[in-house]
Amino acid sequence: MYRQNYLAHAISSASDGRGDATFLIRDPDGEKVTYAAFWAGAERMAAVLVAAGVQPGDRVAVQADKTVAMLELYVGCVLAGGVFLPLNTAYTPTEVTYFLEDAKPRVFVCDPGTLEGLAPVAEAAGVAKVLTLGAGDIGTLIEAQAGAEAGFVAVARGVDDLAAILYTSGTTGRSKGAMLTHGGLASNSETLRDYWRFTDKDVLIHALPIFHTHGLFVATNVTLMAGGSCIFMSSFNAQDVLGYMSQATALMGVPTFYTRLLELEGLGEAARGMRLFVSGSAPLLAETHDRWRATTGHAILERYGMTETNMNTSNPYDGDRRAGTVGFPLPGVEVKICDPTTGQTLAPGEIGVIEVRGPNVFAGYWQMPEKTAEELREDGFFITGDLGQIDDDGYVAIVGRGKDLIITGGFNVYPKEIEGLIDDLPGVLESAVIGVPHADFGEGVVAVVVPKKGALVTSETVMSGICDSLAKFKQPKQVVVVAELPRNTMGKVQKNLLRDDYAALLT
Repeated sequence: MYRQNYLAHAISSASDGRGDATFLIRDPDGEKVTYAAFWAGAERMAAVLVAAGVQPGDRVAVQADKTVAMLELYVGCVLAGGVFLPLNTAYTPTEVTYFLEDAKPRVFVCDPGTLEGLAPVAEAAGVAKVLTLGAGDIGTLIEAQAGAEAGFVAVARGVDDLAAILYTSGTTGRSKGAMLTHGGLASNSETLRDYWRFTDKDVLIHALPIFHTHGLFVATNVTLMAGGSCIFMSSFNAQDVLGYMSQATALMGVPTFYTRLLELEGLGEAARGMRLFVSGSAPLLAETHDRWRATTGHAILERYGMTETNMNTSNPYDGDRRAGTVGFPLPGVEVKICDPTTGQTLAPGEIGVIEVRGPNVFAGYWQMPEKTAEELREDGFFITGDLGQIDDDGYVAIVGRGKDLIITGGFNVYPKEIEGLIDDLPGVLESAVIGVPHADFGEGVVAVVVPKKGALVTSETVMSGICDSLAKFKQPKQVVVVAELPRNTMGKVQKNLLRDDYAALLT
């Protein structure tokens, strides 16, 4: 199907002629959505988008809860030749404003309950059409979809055309839109399907959100390309996931999933029939890896990816899945460790900046040619900013993250954004935001704040001053008030010392 549309053809081929096969099993009612029904729904979504004025290359921004309809919207956007732009549902109107002004989408889709606050934002950003989509199959988009006809003829899109833009922040606080192509998404999903041995017999427990790479482009696209099924959960619930293991074969999650599942009785018995457990989006503690193996008999397969590249490396399906590593470069992907100053490739065992090259790498940052040139070399290698090393056996390990990126519960948090808000508060002289170990979330956000002389600044005043402007996952789990920040001879704040000082704060 859809041969003229590169990504749509890639993710539909495995179900071509198998329309009666189950693609989605809704949680919690168990209702089954066949491939035929799903693709018909996606075609109707495409028709709605075209009727709303979407032309090839136009952006479609979405901030809505995880539903089957939203998944149909993603695929419908691909069929219509649009560029899908999912936004974290935790983003505040202030945060959404930037994305809409920067990406200038033709259509913006939000939950009916947030329409009142977001409609003025969309109007001010010049969005031509605002539609709503909510859980329980409600909203103007659902109404329009019901009135559209299936049989949409997919818009022609090639390997180098954009399929999606996902925003990832930088240390300057200005978010960057990573441009992902039809070819890049298709190639990476095909590689993962084969490397992780997914087939039409697999049933994946899909408990990840679908506004970022892991849940949308890994879990969903891999299942579609394999012709398998998903138990489609609106959100993660450990007890429910445990109950679904008897009818599933695989789970993709973040470390939080596994730490919470380990708290439940009966895990070992429930996991016995499962084939694969994958973890990513945040560092998996070696302790969690070891406890999981001891409890279930399975070794978690940890992998490494980024918004700009999708997946780069993976521990092997067959072979030693080593705790503390992210495995080997995926087939077709090159990984090297480079000196951060000279760019020269380092020897095995040496620590440097990770660079990757392959068909999975993004096309650049939306409307940021200078930033693209800084991070994407002319020879195709992307400078990830992550620090790592490759051992003598070829295993890649992430030993740190450049640019002070914090990954908490699978979500990226960039300190500069939070520091800017804190520094603007009354009585605050300066601040430093760091990530420290957290058993449940991988890392937790901690703000270290210096008050102005004579000012009264407390944890409570800081939190109350910033909470309305930040998504929940970005908000500090602890605020520490200190007299001064540690600095080197050049006056730069030494966040490494702060991380050492407060390493045990959240454990």
